[in-house]
Amino acid sequence: MPATPHTEHHFTATESVRDVVIGMSDGLTVPFALAAGISGAIASNPHASQLVVTAGLAEIAAGSIAMGLGGYLAAKTDMEHYASEYAREVRETKELRDVEIEEVAAVFRNYGLTETEMAPVVNAIIGNEKSWVDFMMRFELGLEEPHPERARISALTIAASYVFGGLIPLAPYILLSNVQTGLMYSVGVTLLALAVFGWVKGRFTGISPLKGGLQTVITGGLAAGAAFLIAKLIS
Repeated sequence: MPATPHTEHHFTATESVRDVVIGMSDGLTVPFALAAGISGAIASNPHASQLVVTAGLAEIAAGSIAMGLGGYLAAKTDMEHYASEYAREVRETKELRDVEIEEVAAVFRNYGLTETEMAPVVNAIIGNEKSWVDFMMRFELGLEEPHPERARISALTIAASYVFGGLIPLAPYILLSNVQTGLMYSVGVTLLALAVFGWVKGRFTGISPLKGGLQTVITGGLAAGAAFLIAKLIS
């Protein structure tokens, strides 16, 4: 009887998911809280819905740019750090050859290999400078080479996710003229979106989808509730 082939499924797009999570979580929460706060402050204004939409769109534009720029700079810093460490490792394999060879051996020694078992492996690694440096970057420093387009992709992903998330709580105010009705629909739609987003995030990241959904709903609800109450008290 033929054995069923074993296929492993591992999720590897962690950086992209992280960017979407950063953008969507802030995009859903911040404009939601802002719209709720403004709704509480100017509910009696006849143009309240228009004011909420205007402020919300301005916040989404500013927030997406700021978040995208932050993602770009973070990814750019990672790339510069990797390049700096790589250059240092190249220099050390030439100037401190014996020390670096011992560091390669130490990695295998930590995995339980004997000196006899590791000798041919160590010799093979140090026989190629690029492989040697790549090995040290990964196993000594724990660094993976960033994708050359990582900074640009990160910025666009975070910004787009922020805009998409931010338009969800703002949509009821755009479609409805009454600010109180818009607020009620915004709360319902946004909490549902937060729950779905948290559930999907949980599925991708390996945590309990129920836990992920509850976390995002509670976070977004508390932020919006606090903004609404503070605005009401001040106004």
